[in-house]
Amino acid sequence: MGIETFIIHYGYAIILVGTFFEGETVLVMAGFLSHQGYLSFSFVVLSAFLGTFAGDQLYFFMGRKKGIAYLDSHRSWKAKSTRVLSLMRRNQTAVILLFRFIYGIRTVTPFLIGASGISPWKFMAYNCVGGFAWALVIACLGYVFGHAAGLVLQHIKKYEALLAGFIIMTGMVVWVLHSIIMKRRTGNTSVHPS
Repeated sequence: MGIETFIIHYGYAIILVGTFFEGETVLVMAGFLSHQGYLSFSFVVLSAFLGTFAGDQLYFFMGRKKGIAYLDSHRSWKAKSTRVLSLMRRNQTAVILLFRFIYGIRTVTPFLIGASGISPWKFMAYNCVGGFAWALVIACLGYVFGHAAGLVLQHIKKYEALLAGFIIMTGMVVWVLHSIIMKRRTGNTSVHPS
């Protein structure tokens, strides 16, 4: 089975699993692959939405059941919880909608929201909106990156000889400068008597 066939058959499942746990990298790559024609953009967004929504709902219910005391056994989460709780005191709704976009607090935030006692229905509604927005934005970044990469590669092919000449000339200049500097260093050390 070739890589293309593997991506076409298992790509959506990989996106689903990857976004269940975190998944920015997986989703950017999926957006890129959708631009290349290997995956459907709408199914990429749908798979990412389902993965992130399910993961965050699970962490929310874990937080609801286990509470803040559970953080004592997870030191890395406990360190991040201070920042999240501070953000939640300012604007709980904004945190629910945007926490996926804040690096480093993605996993602990739904847990803390669950432990805070917020209504499960309220969290589910905002999680749905936030999860879809995240899936769409990150997949679009990968898609746009794919488009930009395609344009750059197209232009590189047009100016291939010029680019190769520039790289060779730069290499030669660096080599000459390096040789001059090395000669000066060795010439300076040999001039001084010991």
